[in-house]
Amino acid sequence: SVEPWRDRDGDRYRVVISYDEDTCGTEFSQFINVVFGNSSMKPLVRVESIHPTVAQAAAFRGPRFGIEGIRDIVGVHHRPMLCSAIKPMGLDTATLADMAFRFAMGGIDFIKDDHGLADQRFSRFEERIPACMDAVERANRQTGRKCLYIPNVTGDGSQTLARARFARRAGASAVIVTGALAGLPTLREVALDPEVGLPVFFHPAFCGSYTVSPESGFSQRAYYGELLRLACADAVIFPSFGGRFTFSRKQCAAIADGCRAPMSGIRPSLPAPGGGMNFSNISDSIAFYGKDVIFLIGGGLFRHDPDITRSVADLLELVESESKTRFAGV
Repeated sequence: SVEPWRDRDGDRYRVVISYDEDTCGTEFSQFINVVFGNSSMKPLVRVESIHPTVAQAAAFRGPRFGIEGIRDIVGVHHRPMLCSAIKPMGLDTATLADMAFRFAMGGIDFIKDDHGLADQRFSRFEERIPACMDAVERANRQTGRKCLYIPNVTGDGSQTLARARFARRAGASAVIVTGALAGLPTLREVALDPEVGLPVFFHPAFCGSYTVSPESGFSQRAYYGELLRLACADAVIFPSFGGRFTFSRKQCAAIADGCRAPMSGIRPSLPAPGGGMNFSNISDSIAFYGKDVIFLIGGGLFRHDPDITRSVADLLELVESESKTRFAGV
């Protein structure tokens, strides 16, 4: 039913539409279908925000770990967390594992596979995962920290769940899924599977067609901040403002708020902005996003210092110093 009020902004209308929750049942694919199925094929229709019922929130469950759960795993509660990626494609497993080791020695919190790393001839999935895990664990023993290696488990159909289960058996502490490629119900399947039981990070590749138009698709808040929470993403990677993508400060603020705002008992997801992060804008980013965030920084680390361990250590020192000033007593 269409609610009896509308907001008008020029020639645009904001309309609130309510659906009987029985039309969705407990299937997430049907929930998406009800929210934006056939209507997604009409021009000039855009989903601005999604508000599940209490029963739907209980059925879909949301993130298994969320902000506090991930903080507990890495043992970092006082500052924003830091992540980088091993890449580019074409490097062999031994080189990628060595890169992961050097990242971890610098004190970074998370090291993820680049989203282009899957099961290629130059770096087979079942070889890369244990090799990178061993490298990160070796660094952790030397530093006393708890850096997490996050393998990309995205695959075709049932491969995604199978790879996530393999990653868990290989000792992974989290996994990353490119949810728009694998499908959001698959993302949920990985997050809720008892044989996986790990935090699930979301990578935004292939999401552009859903969110970049100001006149159709989803708003950034609705997709990255609300739909992905319901799809059980513990951390949501998205392009930050000021980088090579076109997301504005307003859009990024809406995403972060959607990830963390109260939602019918659903745990908050961790916003994980990336793309254009560097030493010169990290202080501004901390002021903008606050403490409960993961900063994904790649090229900015290599440009700061060719010694990646030293570069990560410098970044961590900067974030620690900024956090002591901003979040003391918080």
